[in-house]
Amino acid sequence: MAPDSSAETASDIALRGARDAPIAMVRGQPVTAVPADLYIPPDALEVFLEAFEGPLDLLLYLIKRQNLNILDIPIAPITEQYMRYIDLMVVVKLELAAEYLVMAAVLAEIKSRMLLPKPAPNEEENADPRADLMRRLQEYERYKRAAEDLDALPRLERDLHLVSPEIADRQTLRRTPAVGLDTLRRVFFEVLARAQLFSHHHVQREPLSVRERMVIVLDRLAGCEFMEFTLLFSRAEGRRGAVVTFLAILELMKESLIDIVQSEPLAPVYVKAAA
Repeated sequence: MAPDSSAETASDIALRGARDAPIAMVRGQPVTAVPADLYIPPDALEVFLEAFEGPLDLLLYLIKRQNLNILDIPIAPITEQYMRYIDLMVVVKLELAAEYLVMAAVLAEIKSRMLLPKPAPNEEENADPRADLMRRLQEYERYKRAAEDLDALPRLERDLHLVSPEIADRQTLRRTPAVGLDTLRRVFFEVLARAQLFSHHHVQREPLSVRERMVIVLDRLAGCEFMEFTLLFSRAEGRRGAVVTFLAILELMKESLIDIVQSEPLAPVYVKAAA
């Protein structure tokens, strides 16, 4: 009887600790008992001693609290502690204890089966009446641990928050640079440098007319919207032809018959007929 007496003493100590635990904190002071004149409207407040999610959760809590082996559960003290918790829960709210009462009946059945004399080996198999309960507890513990591991993972809007900076609408205005004489001179010198590469020693005087070259330039520009400045010069005409063409372009610009455009500094220069 000594082991049973010590087990009951440990059970009483555990239950006394659960009763002495505060059920709420009001202005920093612990409240260990529900006031007698406290009125709680129906379905306005639900109180759980340890926030148990079901009878298996309560059983698992009692087993772990006393460091018991889940494969060798002492049914008598566990059943006694379980019933005392049920009594406390019934005081709080009766309808919440319905599923817990079912488990209490299962524990009572297991306890009674363990108290019965064991049958002879040749009459019936000596099965442990706790086997089904232990299997359910092990399965519930696995699922509970898996749920806790999933809950510990980082969760969006709880641990992680997306950052979405607001970008104002911006319209980029790209202004084309004005084409001046310095730009034309630079491009013209490049044309002269390329034309010099194709110079030859045959001297032949050709009558070149600036007016005639102006007509030729306008004719070439009439067939396209934009033409690169350097394409208006012919390498075969040499320096003289390049000079006459350049003078014709200047005259056309003076008379506002053509426009010189450039997309950005140091970019290719284009020529188009004036609108």
